[in-house]
Amino acid sequence: MNMINFTIPGPPQGKARPKVVRIKTGASVTYTPDKTVRYEELTRSRWQAAANGFKFADDAQIAVAITARYPIPKSKSKRVKAAMLAGSIKPAKKPDCDNIVKIICDALNGIAYRDDAQIVQVQMAKEYAGEPRTGVRLWEVKK
Repeated sequence: MNMINFTIPGPPQGKARPKVVRIKTGASVTYTPDKTVRYEELTRSRWQAAANGFKFADDAQIAVAITARYPIPKSKSKRVKAAMLAGSIKPAKKPDCDNIVKIICDALNGIAYRDDAQIVQVQMAKEYAGEPRTGVRLWEVKK
């Protein structure tokens, strides 16, 4: 069973909605925000470094586990910071879990698997950590 783990450095980020702008001719143009594009590129590069060219088979059923680790706010007391690090206080804040899953799974389309429709199981958690990052693990589910 192939299991690939990798880490995306920096604060967790969610998939932003496409932006629509009108141009002088009156037509509308849709584009993906730069911040989303950069995060997807970072996700792809981290996958490629961890996977060494591996790609799941086109008929594979894939599971993904994502842990989004948020920075601890500096304004909190030592007691609250300790509780955050211990896991008794969770980050109920943006970005939403579904948007974090979406940006990572969309970024890996075509390089980790044929299509994110192959993902049949998702585990998502948000927690505080000393260093903000997002941990990602993908593996094939037995048929």
